[in-house]
Amino acid sequence: MKSFDLTQYRVVAAEDIEAAARAGATELLVREGAILTPSARDAISARGFSMKAAAGTKAVGATASSASEWDRLFNSPEAQAIKLEIIQVGQKLWQRAYVDGNGGNISHRLTADTVICTPTLTSKADLKPEDLCLVDLQGNQLAGGKPRTSEILLHLEIYKAVPEAKGAVHCHPPHATAYAITGRVPPTCVIPEYEVFIGKVALSPYETPGTQKFAETVLPFVKTHNTVLLANHGIICWADTVTHAEWFVEVVDTYCMTLMLAGQLGSLTHIPEDKAADLLAIKQKLGLPDVRFEGTGSGMKECQLCDLPDLPGSISLVPKTCVTPAGERPPEAEIEAMIQSITDAVLATINKRSQ
Repeated sequence: MKSFDLTQYRVVAAEDIEAAARAGATELLVREGAILTPSARDAISARGFSMKAAAGTKAVGATASSASEWDRLFNSPEAQAIKLEIIQVGQKLWQRAYVDGNGGNISHRLTADTVICTPTLTSKADLKPEDLCLVDLQGNQLAGGKPRTSEILLHLEIYKAVPEAKGAVHCHPPHATAYAITGRVPPTCVIPEYEVFIGKVALSPYETPGTQKFAETVLPFVKTHNTVLLANHGIICWADTVTHAEWFVEVVDTYCMTLMLAGQLGSLTHIPEDKAADLLAIKQKLGLPDVRFEGTGSGMKECQLCDLPDLPGSISLVPKTCVTPAGERPPEAEIEAMIQSITDAVLATINKRSQ
């Protein structure tokens, strides 16, 4: 009988059972107190696996995912600390007017396969520990006093795509959201703190909030950005803790507000690219993501480190990728515009010399 070791998991999910099946196992080795998700329990039954407790532990049966077991996990000391942190973040968001009514949602990964999140239809200023919810990575609610937010699907896609993501905050800060609803993003290389902690932001396409399609709009961006502007909606930030994710929200919105104020005074000045490279080196040492990192050599992709606005004094620009994917041609209209720009420049030079 071939065993498959699952003792590193406190919560066993269906994907773990499928991994055991692919390995040709017939027996599952689990830890004491392991929790089986409903889909994992179904997979065990369908595959006909037997279960065995790890050496020195008590046997864990297929009923380990009962409500009492989920409640025990949800009320563990680790979970209680996360709940208090989420409540504090909710109050900060409300105090800074980043959420209104019952808007916004907050989540924090509890285990590899479970997440604590805020409930639906509850102001972030009024959150209590008993209001919060426990869900698995498929969005199934496992415990909690109120129904979970429908937008948890957005958070879950980030957690599945970015293993280092532990906390996420979605909200509607007015200045950053103003960029999101105008279809533009703030330029880079203006303020050092923003460059280090955020840098380039992405703009995802609009989809109906709370749907799976909406959740998937951020997938092209989350591995290389910790902040995404959600078109006609708001923003989502992720980090190693939910507190740090809230910090990123503050940095983004303050930056957008500062740009708007500076735009009233005149043209923006920018950090030189060589100095911007220094800031990106600091960012890389901190382990923060940036689309301009390559991960090898100098750590920078061969693209402009600083995105400058289209027009002098402008405080926003049209989102664009760092590089054109290999094998793809730029749109014909873009090629024609480039040719026309080069032609105009050459003709202007010739005209000057002939005068």
